[in-house]
Amino acid sequence: MTLPEPRPDLGLREGYLSPQVEVPVRLNTNESPLPPPPEWTEMLVDELHRIQFNRYPDRSASELRAALAAFHGVAPEQVFCANGSNEVIQSLCLAYGGPGRRVAVFEPTYALHSHIAHLTGTAAAEGGRHRDFSLDLDEVARVQAAEDPVLTFLCSPNNPTGLADSPPTVGAVLEGAPGLVVVDEAYGQFAAWSALSLIDDERPLAVIRTFSKTWSMAGARLGYLVGPARVVTALERVALPYHLDSFKQAAGRLALKFAGQMEERVALIVRERQRILAAFASLPLTAWPSQSNFILFRPGRRKGDEVWAGLLDRGVLVRDTSSWPGLAGCLRVTVGTPEENDRFLAALGEVL
Repeated sequence: MTLPEPRPDLGLREGYLSPQVEVPVRLNTNESPLPPPPEWTEMLVDELHRIQFNRYPDRSASELRAALAAFHGVAPEQVFCANGSNEVIQSLCLAYGGPGRRVAVFEPTYALHSHIAHLTGTAAAEGGRHRDFSLDLDEVARVQAAEDPVLTFLCSPNNPTGLADSPPTVGAVLEGAPGLVVVDEAYGQFAAWSALSLIDDERPLAVIRTFSKTWSMAGARLGYLVGPARVVTALERVALPYHLDSFKQAAGRLALKFAGQMEERVALIVRERQRILAAFASLPLTAWPSQSNFILFRPGRRKGDEVWAGLLDRGVLVRDTSSWPGLAGCLRVTVGTPEENDRFLAALGEVL
């Protein structure tokens, strides 16, 4: 008797992960540096007493979807909720992908767009970007015409580069798309513009959002999609029964009551982001402009992995992205609290 072997194609890739090290300053996973408001925690504790844990959760997440719909000015039928934005991506690939179908991605970008596609048996057609990491519309048109992707993934602001796509850029991608355009806005609140303003039931566009960043809820794993009602219906067909637990539904619904505090946190992160970029100007490195809560940079005099190790020796953990497509020698730092950013800049100055 022997155990069966996993699918042979799974051996081609490792699982996506971000190595964690216990350090005083952890700036490698783009989380919020601040915990949720204490008032939210108190409300959630009260809500827990009313949850019937012996009963299955609301399969449709009706109250959460209604709250998100009101927050974004759409219909509840245009909202799909899941266990983090990654499960939204998985649901899209399950509903629209599969053998013989392709998604389009433009590297460097969020690794899980192609990784999850691969896990669902969907091929990923990869295009490139301009040297400044902005989207190359000629390349987009080439990939769309040659590969006929059922899903075209955009990441705006793009992880790991921090660049956001403009309204004309998204419009041009939509114009030539043979399938659904998916704009992953996990960091959308930090940008100046959102593709949510283009959502329409007759437009093949969907936007992904998450509670992990600005809502300080990475530990809850809650994400959602806003798009045409027909897309939401397709995603509901591939979702597991009762996939979103009662606690998570309550946590997300209550978080929306604290939009004012969320906006204050976004403003703080944006100010700190600009402060770090200003400090970078006097250091021997190249940094790219960012509309997110992280910054991509490339040390100029030392190798990226050496700088990463030097920062780690000083208690600061950033993300080594030097092995990612097109990012040789690059590192990515999450914007932290003012105190964490001070320690990062001091350590970086010593290492460089």
